[in-house]
Amino acid sequence: MFTGIVEEVGSLAAREESADAAVLRIRARRVLEDVHLGDSISVNGVCLTVTGVEPDADGSSVWSTDVMAETLRRSSLGRLTDGDPVNLERAVAPHTRLGGHIVQGHVDGVGTVVSRTPSEHWDVVRVALPPQLARYVVEKGSITVDGVSLTVSALSAADDPEPWLEVSLIPATLRETTLGGRAPGDPVNLEVDVIAKYVERLLGARR
Repeated sequence: MFTGIVEEVGSLAAREESADAAVLRIRARRVLEDVHLGDSISVNGVCLTVTGVEPDADGSSVWSTDVMAETLRRSSLGRLTDGDPVNLERAVAPHTRLGGHIVQGHVDGVGTVVSRTPSEHWDVVRVALPPQLARYVVEKGSITVDGVSLTVSALSAADDPEPWLEVSLIPATLRETTLGGRAPGDPVNLEVDVIAKYVERLLGARR
């Protein structure tokens, strides 16, 4: 489980492809300070397992993770190339403050950045939503975009055939996550609030 508060922006050092999976090697520093094999790290909002750690020439370290074809297909990780920046967060510890919201690291779909409108102190970013996810998103609710916990500041109409949401990014988010560099057309991983999905399931069972 994660909070959606990015701890560090790392980068993809290398990837090894196979028929039905890939091994990603990710360069990082802070998230590896107390890491153990088998620990979970969120990469652009995707929960991945640490399978190896080795030192890198620049003083940082590179950790490895196995990614199934299903994950590559259903998230933006399949589009990553060497050197691409990635948002990283360690799994939450029981004593940690829940600064964002409950994030599982299970991507529900991939959205697309439609536009970004800069202002003096923040940027407003509009993201096109997969239609099947629109019903789980509410104004002033929580959404995870590439692993970043954000508040929905605006939302398309319920009957809009091309749904979208907007988030307002403060300077710290622009500076300390990959969202500061996302441009129109870029894909982003989306995870909706898990509580909404459980409520829908339970109400459906009652009916």
